[in-house]
Amino acid sequence: MHSTLTEHARCLYGDEYRPTPECGQEHREHYFVDELTFADAEEILAMLRELSPHVVDGQLPVWVRNLAYRLALLQRPDEPALMREAALNLWFRGPEWDGIAADLERRADALEAG
Repeated sequence: MHSTLTEHARCLYGDEYRPTPECGQEHREHYFVDELTFADAEEILAMLRELSPHVVDGQLPVWVRNLAYRLALLQRPDEPALMREAALNLWFRGPEWDGIAADLERRADALEAG
């Protein structure tokens, strides 16, 4: 079993900066999704920041990044810095996400102003 969410993600998807560890386990994506779903925001953000430290890099699939940020935001709905980080991630993922990214930035602005 993997000891952290980051370790599980690295084993499943690889890591652009470090070798993928040998773990001897069978990897099934749904086990990772289960772990991600119930992880706390700190674990989720640690995974995102370690495996994709420059937002545009890393080997996590786009859908994993989007889900991870969404789950973190649900746990921390009033953090403008996290909203901006999630928005930045979306700006780099294609125009279909631009509306959501802009909304996150508007919400962050409103929280900071109010």
